[in-house]
Amino acid sequence: MEPKTPTTRRVLVAKPRGYCAGVDRAVVAVEKALEQYGAPIYVRKQIVHNTHVVRTLEAKGAIFVEETADVPEGEIVVFSAHGVSPAVHAEAEQRRLRTVDATCPLVTKVHNEAKRFAGQDYDILLIGHEGHEEVEGTSGEAPEHIQLVDGLDSVEHVQVRNPDKLVWLSQTTLSVDETNETVAKLKERFPTLIDPPSDDICYATQNRQVAVKEIAAQSQLVIVVGSENSSNSKRLVEVAKDHGAAASYLVDNASFIRDEWLEGVTTVGVTSGASVPEELVDEVLARLAQHGFDDVEQVESVQESMRFALPHELRKDLRVVS
Repeated sequence: MEPKTPTTRRVLVAKPRGYCAGVDRAVVAVEKALEQYGAPIYVRKQIVHNTHVVRTLEAKGAIFVEETADVPEGEIVVFSAHGVSPAVHAEAEQRRLRTVDATCPLVTKVHNEAKRFAGQDYDILLIGHEGHEEVEGTSGEAPEHIQLVDGLDSVEHVQVRNPDKLVWLSQTTLSVDETNETVAKLKERFPTLIDPPSDDICYATQNRQVAVKEIAAQSQLVIVVGSENSSNSKRLVEVAKDHGAAASYLVDNASFIRDEWLEGVTTVGVTSGASVPEELVDEVLARLAQHGFDDVEQVESVQESMRFALPHELRKDLRVVS
């Protein structure tokens, strides 16, 4: 009998991947609100940027709306993990809405930094993507002090009142490397630019980028599970390409994978954005196994143990009935 030929097709699965503490908190907040108060529960914007999660919560009775004005007066509304501006809180109060604020605590930290520096009359350069919900929420804390810096090309257009009272903050889901490049370019123009008191890019975003760099260096193809409107997921695709992968694609689920991507490939890297449930990764691995990629190895770069408590409004009501 001829010796068995060892498999030449393998999958490297990044760890950590998927749900971060802020996403888990936000999703569980909607689920607990539905259990506690009953359907419907309104959610302003997508609770997290993942199509599967939104559809799953809709099936349980959540109603997703674009603005607080779309919520009937007196109803319950959950604010998404990306945060909202003070104007949104004020509108909710005017409409007598009962609010559950599921803003990620790390986003809240950036909001608090923005308020503090604005209170000290600093100009604030917010590095982030125009139109992103998190950027809109943070900017709303001090719109007269905050100026958006969206990528390297926008640095030359920055105008400030006093370069000696200037600080930068950032959206939490950016590419660490690209943000550092933008900061370096800003400091060429404004050498006295102050760094935030602690890193604004969240631990989970950084850890997932570190992990994808490790698997990209050994993979011809990296598949990132995540939705198109997920900033941190899209950054993982970019990081994979920049660190060794010949190709990298963002897929909402396994059905998005094209057979031609796998032609001539022996090693596939797989990871997922911070708002992606693990079941979607399992489906991708099953799809790859159908093509002979059944040698699966977990590659752990960083250990995570972060957990966040549920929003205080929800904890208060849960205690009442317990």
